[in-house]
Amino acid sequence: MKITVLWFYKGLKPSGVYVRQGILSVPASFEQIRELIKLTDNDSFETLRSLTQELTFYAATEEFARCNVEFGENQMRTLGIIGADGLYTNLGLLLSDQCVHSVKFAVFSGINKGEFKTRKEIEGSVLKQMHSAFDFLSLSNSLAATFSGLYRIEQFDYPEEAVREAILNAIVHRDYAFSGSTFVNIYDDRIEFVSLGGLMPGLRVEDLLLGISQPRNEKLATVFYRLKHIEAYGTGLRRIMQYYEDFDVKPEIKATNGAFALILPNMNYYKPLRAKPKIKTQHKIVLDYLKDNPSITNETVQKITGVKQTRAYTIIREMVDKELIVKSDSGRDNREYVLVLK
Repeated sequence: MKITVLWFYKGLKPSGVYVRQGILSVPASFEQIRELIKLTDNDSFETLRSLTQELTFYAATEEFARCNVEFGENQMRTLGIIGADGLYTNLGLLLSDQCVHSVKFAVFSGINKGEFKTRKEIEGSVLKQMHSAFDFLSLSNSLAATFSGLYRIEQFDYPEEAVREAILNAIVHRDYAFSGSTFVNIYDDRIEFVSLGGLMPGLRVEDLLLGISQPRNEKLATVFYRLKHIEAYGTGLRRIMQYYEDFDVKPEIKATNGAFALILPNMNYYKPLRAKPKIKTQHKIVLDYLKDNPSITNETVQKITGVKQTRAYTIIREMVDKELIVKSDSGRDNREYVLVLK
């Protein structure tokens, strides 16, 4: 994104700052100008001195200990929790028990905003918010069971790892220069994670899905990386998409200049694609053999899989139960098996 600033006549306002969009130059919005000023100042929210200096770190100390990471004054200085002036930074405020930001949950009946089923607000250290948010969402993540032939298939409404990644994304990458809360709206068919702060300048949603990562809060991201809650590279959103690759309905990403939303579909609300049970290695060996041969016997199963007679019978019985093979009508003493025609 190319930005042209016309300083001489109109100053830093939309009529004097233009943003290149394709071949056109259009007036920048106040949000874009605000972001430009922040970038040129080289001062991020997390590095500024906290207005509150009476901070405690009980939740942070507990989390660092749980992750076997040292958390003393030297580490606090290295991470940027304590600034060069010896005072706590806004990063320290975010990690402290006095953090002024929160995550608000709203559970609705149906698929539209209407009647509330329950509400909850989580405050305190962002590290505490991470755990509390996941615990609360786990209560809303029901386990359903369906059947495919003889197979029982159990499935949560939402992949647990996708929920975890969505929570981390909302906490680590939101713009804490705004005082508002992060919102998590839970409907029958979806969960919406809405956080303040749009995409970083120059990035598009498509870039995120390619794995491009430019953290807004680099020091906060470093803390979460040090604790092994996130990876160093932008793979979170790509992994979320992978959890839904076998489903017709995919997660959505929406971004404006001031907000970012990630929407996870409820897998048990929408009809999934036909389940495909995994084929065991030994079963695959038998199936590959039958592609080139008209039938197979117990002796042949023993030979090609390297197992003994009893195990070979078990393999055959499993494959018959799964309707992968059937007994051959023309087989000697009915001991030969052929592929099931589908």
